[in-house]
Amino acid sequence: MVKFFDIYKQDKVKFHKNISDFKNIIKNTNFINGKQVFEFEKNFAKFCNTKYTVGCNSGSDALFLSLKALNLKKNSEVIIPAQTYASTLFAVLRADLKPVLVDIQETNPTISIDQISKKITKKTSAIIIVHLYGECCNFKKLKKVINKKKIYIIEDAAQAHGARDFSSHKKGYLAGSMGILGCFSFYPGKNLGAYGDAGAVTTNSKSLYIKLLKLRNLGGIKKYEHDIVGLNSRLDTIQAAILNNKLKSLNKNNLKRIQIAKFYSHKINNKYIKKINYSKGCVYHQYVILSKKEKKIRKLFEKNKIQYGKHYPQPIHKLKAVKEIFKNNSYPNAESFSNFGISLPIDPNLKKTELMKVSKILNSI
Repeated sequence: MVKFFDIYKQDKVKFHKNISDFKNIIKNTNFINGKQVFEFEKNFAKFCNTKYTVGCNSGSDALFLSLKALNLKKNSEVIIPAQTYASTLFAVLRADLKPVLVDIQETNPTISIDQISKKITKKTSAIIIVHLYGECCNFKKLKKVINKKKIYIIEDAAQAHGARDFSSHKKGYLAGSMGILGCFSFYPGKNLGAYGDAGAVTTNSKSLYIKLLKLRNLGGIKKYEHDIVGLNSRLDTIQAAILNNKLKSLNKNNLKRIQIAKFYSHKINNKYIKKINYSKGCVYHQYVILSKKEKKIRKLFEKNKIQYGKHYPQPIHKLKAVKEIFKNNSYPNAESFSNFGISLPIDPNLKKTELMKVSKILNSI
């Protein structure tokens, strides 16, 4: 079996340390707001090159908390890409804001910045850029489009831990450090994953940092003090301890993903397969190819016991929950990624023989 992503294999060397941390947390009963939470927040802020990190219970809540922290006018417009996970869209709706979809690029999974300018109106309050598959949005180009307009940029970096955008800086800006707020998920399958749900928001704004601390903790920093209406959305101590341990090897595992992606890009050569234009700073949460023979590829993978993914089976405007909102809209590039996209095995510990097996099958169709 060629595994798509093997969490146990990747983390087994850290299990002993994690178990030791579990025992200490249980012994001290510091399940909520233990010191490991604040240690992780400090370490992750440093990793992202930001001043602050606020942990929360999921990437979905990271997005929602960010929108609430900005105090955007009710029913104002928030631009998001048409190809993303449902959480991006649902956060906008939960915050009583109006989502405005923009198609992605034809051979790149990030939002089409050329089309953003056509969708900006006087009601536009924010843009959520999604660094899909670990590929950063072109921030320099986006800033030119926004110019001096008072429009907040929020990063959905759920799949982009350690990714960089080299469009405006030779060393690259890290995901989570470009917008006013950066939103991360630590779902177990992410490049940096917990052993359950977890998320975080990064920022350089002290005022937003303080507000986020309150919003995630029922509206107050101290127990029984509720300054504003907030959520119960804390990052628990056990997950923070796991993330602290795994953060130390994130760059190493990202480098392995990059090497796997280079192998695929070099070895896969088939006129029926369209390769995506990934940039230098991508960390390959997914390595996606496009093919009109997608169904045949899936059957061959299943026959040869090769795991694969679909990210995503439907573009968000076609989801049952919201299809009435967008029933007259079409986003051809997002639809193409959904219809013809296949995510290849990307586990950092895949062997060369396994990568060769995947490539050989793809070249045979």
